[in-house]
Amino acid sequence: MDTIVSGMRPTGRLHLGHLHGALKNWLRLQENYRCYFFVADWHALTTDYAAPQGINQSTREMVMDWLSVGLDPTRSVIFRQSRVKEHAELHLLFSMITPVSWLERNPTYKDQMRELVDKDISTYGFLGYPVLQAADITMYKANKVPVGVDQAPHVELTREIVRRFNQLYRVVFPEPEVLLTEAQKVPGLDGRKMSKSYNNAVLLADSPKDIDQKLSRMMTDPARVRRTDPGEPEKCPAFQLHKIYCTPQEIETVSQGCRSAGIGCLDCKKIMIKHVIEDLAVFRERRAELEKDPSQVDDVLAAANEVARTRAAETMAEVRETVGL
Repeated sequence: MDTIVSGMRPTGRLHLGHLHGALKNWLRLQENYRCYFFVADWHALTTDYAAPQGINQSTREMVMDWLSVGLDPTRSVIFRQSRVKEHAELHLLFSMITPVSWLERNPTYKDQMRELVDKDISTYGFLGYPVLQAADITMYKANKVPVGVDQAPHVELTREIVRRFNQLYRVVFPEPEVLLTEAQKVPGLDGRKMSKSYNNAVLLADSPKDIDQKLSRMMTDPARVRRTDPGEPEKCPAFQLHKIYCTPQEIETVSQGCRSAGIGCLDCKKIMIKHVIEDLAVFRERRAELEKDPSQVDDVLAAANEVARTRAAETMAEVRETVGL
């Protein structure tokens, strides 16, 4: 079986954007690949190094959501990055051979330097996080890395680092391939990308009442000022959720009703809200069981940390011999 490696920063409880953007894809991948899914807690420090107090709790909450959506620790290695020290060692060795110019041209680095004006991210950790990312991926000799189109340049940088290492020494690592995922775009309540930082997210752990209240006030087509005004579904953020959750017949019905003003926005959204609540029912049941005994999450991580350390130790023994250490 080919190996897949992917991770998330520990952000606490996850939302519908995470579910449709990554987790549902992870569920499919664990059926056919050897998967390593990790909590990228060292990566969390690249931008939030001054406020690390919530990392442990956020890790537990996030992994609880992973398990609740169906990630299976008997099929996937679900571990914590910082508990496998070999990641830091390989990061150090890769940093010796990675030109600074490669890091400075990283589009994410440029974008976040412009956007995160409220944080001091002029640090080596932030500049060099793609090198740590390369270590994360190659430690388990990943064949493929599932990413969206916007993240593909990160994997290409890993491929460049791998090629440079293999050329300088000998071939140790495969060049990981980009596994492009069709991530469904999930708008937030205000029409922007769903994000907890925007306070516009529907959390997977929200109660049915909370889901109903949040989605009932979700932004719709701005042209529909009055109930009698016709609208255009494709300009309505809520309609994007209809396309994810509703049946083709329901989508056709609300589309016609919107364009003819035959249905009000709230009545339209209620059709979609019912499906969102039903879709998350099994998730809520699983999470309720884990919340009764959160130590189950710690046990999953502890066991997988050991598996990851064993595999990482094998890789690093080979790397040390290769570079003459």
